[in-house]
Amino acid sequence: MLAARYPVHVTLRVVPAVGSLRKRAAYHAIRKATLTAAAHGIIRIVHASIQRTHIHLLVEAKHKKALAVGMQSFQISAARHLNAAVGKIQRGPARRGTVFPDRYHAEIITSPTQARNALGYVLLNFRRHAEDQVAPMASWKIDWFSTSSMFPGWSEYGDEGFLWRGPPTYEPLWVWRPQTWLLAEGWKKVSMTISCYEVPAAGRS
Repeated sequence: MLAARYPVHVTLRVVPAVGSLRKRAAYHAIRKATLTAAAHGIIRIVHASIQRTHIHLLVEAKHKKALAVGMQSFQISAARHLNAAVGKIQRGPARRGTVFPDRYHAEIITSPTQARNALGYVLLNFRRHAEDQVAPMASWKIDWFSTSSMFPGWSEYGDEGFLWRGPPTYEPLWVWRPQTWLLAEGWKKVSMTISCYEVPAAGRS
């Protein structure tokens, strides 16, 4: 049973016809959907990671119904913007049809260990898929197709006073500061920091 104190790890898959989500147009389409979610305020997306075929989200919601309603709103917005993005990429009209073929998969996070693992898994998922072994990602400390730049817990920050900044034209995804204890502080019970070079263990995808 979902309670407000528990964050949720959500995974959304897209149909093959949408193509890779790790493209500029697709990124900005999903960014618009995160803005819609932030404006509605039904759910709080705390972190996100965009992979080629799927999206990972760390979400906070008051209860199961709020999660369902908020995710439906996010998916409708993301589908509309992604279909328009496919048209731009293919230099044609906006695509029509299903974007998300299945209902999202949700895993409720109830412990500091789960929270710590979920943060590493979502923010460093590009390393799990070996995206960090091809240009230009091979030179990246963090994944700019995620909200890694907003995470203050990287071991490699050291004494740096500011979080890493992306390219001058980079526009981050719209997310909330974590309000659940597990995502804000609880994960630190396991390890005070997370290395940005960590490769997540096997999991969903």
